[in-house]
Amino acid sequence: MAGAALVVEDDPRMADRIVDLLRAEGYAAAIETDGALGLKRAAAEPFDIVILDRMLPSLEGLDILRRLRELDIRTPVLMLSALGRTGDKVEGLETGADDYLAKPFADEEFVARVRSIARRARAEPHPEVLLVGDIEIRIKARTVHRAGRHIPTSRKEFELLRCLAEHAGHFLPRAFLLERVWNLRFDPQTNVVDVHVSRLRRKLDEGFSREALVSARGEGYKLDPGP
Repeated sequence: MAGAALVVEDDPRMADRIVDLLRAEGYAAAIETDGALGLKRAAAEPFDIVILDRMLPSLEGLDILRRLRELDIRTPVLMLSALGRTGDKVEGLETGADDYLAKPFADEEFVARVRSIARRARAEPHPEVLLVGDIEIRIKARTVHRAGRHIPTSRKEFELLRCLAEHAGHFLPRAFLLERVWNLRFDPQTNVVDVHVSRLRRKLDEGFSREALVSARGEGYKLDPGP
């Protein structure tokens, strides 16, 4: 069991979708559709993560978040909102959210962000070596090998590969990679992700029959651990 999650969301279909995703990750998930009731429950019960909509009846998400932090409740909060401009995200993060995801969002990105929050909350040290299929990534040495062959990478290519390896087997959207690798919480409308993925793919896959770095339109990119 991953833990307990509270979903504060007034849209029933969205709430059910989020609960299904959380339960698939091993969370026991509860729902509150009212802001004031969501605050009361988040303050009273020991949840491992709170998924908090920004616009809610009776009490909006920012006020809930502000009150929780004033009470020194450190439960990780992922804020969801249709307000997705840079200023809206900055406001949510500065109020105390651990992450901010604009609606509409892809299921894969939501899950990736929940996992990232969970890792930070556990404060687990990153492993010194990441193994994904026949790919070996040494974190401290910043070296990459595939089937024993050294794969030279630039600094950004290495960080991109590391991010993909930490979520191996799952598609990561461009927006998620922009944030994690380039520290951009908005899309500058450039193809920087696609360019780096293309270069990294050539280096990883040249001379191998199996494609390790794969893409899917509308979903993003993933590092495939293989059979």
